Amino acid sequence: MKKLIVILSLIAVVGCKSKKAHQKVETVKLTTTQINSSQKNKAYELGKRVLMTCNTSKFKPFNNSEATQSVINNITIEKLSKTCTKFRQWYGTFKDLQLAEVYQNTDDQTTVYRFKALYTKKVANKELRVFMNDNNLVSAIKTSDWTDTFTYNK
Repeated sequence: MKKLIVILSLIAVVGCKSKKAHQKVETVKLTTTQINSSQKNKAYELGKRVLMTCNTSKFKPFNNSEATQSVINNITIEKLSKTCTKFRQWYGTFKDLQLAEVYQNTDDQTTVYRFKALYTKKVANKELRVFMNDNNLVSAIKTSDWTDTFTYNK
């Protein structure tokens, strides 16, 4: 019986130690004077281009001077059409983006632009995050429900 307890205890200890702790990403909120205005404008234009696809059903694909290869490969008219169908039904027509806040990941220098996506239906409370890397390229785009507190996740 003692051997069984010792073996189970060892398995529990080894099992607990083998799991890696989730590292928290360090982000800093940027003030308006710290924001690169050309990068901000680029993030706005590229984010708006994606959401305007829902209104026009036309999408000009990103090129290598605008986005990373993974973003270029992942944002296709087919994927956007699926998302747009849901968004138009639930939120109405997309109107514009409103910059809410900007954060910078201190580890990899990725800048996150948080925009409130404005739609015709007042129930819409959506967020568009545009992640810009240190090469001034879109490294990710994410939509989610708006929350007042920011948590970093790509």
